[in-house]
Amino acid sequence: MTRLALSLLLLSVVGVWGWTFVLVKDAVEGYGVLSFLAIRFVIATVAIGVFAVWRADRRSLRAGAGIGAALAMGFLLQTFGLRYTTASNSGVITGLFVVFVPLAGWILFGARTARLVWVAIGISVVALALLSGAAPKGVALGDVLTLGAAAAFGLHVVLLDRYAKRHDARTLALGQLAAAAVLFLAACPLVERLAWPTPRVWLTLLITAVMATAVAFYVQTHVQQRLPAVQTAMILLTEPLFAAFFGRVLGGDRLAAVQVLGALLMAGAVLAVELYPLLRRPRAADSSP
Repeated sequence: MTRLALSLLLLSVVGVWGWTFVLVKDAVEGYGVLSFLAIRFVIATVAIGVFAVWRADRRSLRAGAGIGAALAMGFLLQTFGLRYTTASNSGVITGLFVVFVPLAGWILFGARTARLVWVAIGISVVALALLSGAAPKGVALGDVLTLGAAAAFGLHVVLLDRYAKRHDARTLALGQLAAAAVLFLAACPLVERLAWPTPRVWLTLLITAVMATAVAFYVQTHVQQRLPAVQTAMILLTEPLFAAFFGRVLGGDRLAAVQVLGALLMAGAVLAVELYPLLRRPRAADSSP
């Protein structure tokens, strides 16, 4: 597949995440967040396990489990952070994972990021703040926890970029989801009692477990075998755009002018990162002897 096709494939996954944001928000209003995550990831592990377990090897499962630990830590810190900060603050701070991706790549593996990409990252962070309409009023405990979640999500993208090329995508995704499921199940009794979901919550669980987790993380793993980590992160950052769109269409939310400006800025920043590799090729060709 071409880079454009891979980008569009990952963008479709982000669109699914944006759509299911509305479903999950309704589901967890009357049901425990960690209980929801635990059951969601157990179902997702079983769903992808049906297709991956027959070709799974211990080496790839161990690698996936390590990557999945970073993913689960991000979800856990984000969930606990929401108890002590606003949803808008959480959205803005979580979006900072796009900054942690190049930082983690540089610290762990010496990867360098082009100046144009850093500029696009800066614009996207500003755009995210405008899109959320956030107005921070000091730093709370939840903000610190959510910043830790952003770092964990950034680490997840970098680790996946590092190891995806060496392992089967399905097996690596299985290891990630299984590790996350185990950690959620272990953490759930410390926070809330695991209760039997209602039929409505079960429907949301099945949709999010299969489409937004099993399929989505397999696609992300497959795409990151071929796309750079920073380019992947910029595509993933468009999730708030889809969440705002589906919130408007399905939930009746309204976007203020400043939020529309944020959406346009973010779209422009992502487009710049996507076009950057194409712009470099002609220059490289012109400079060749």
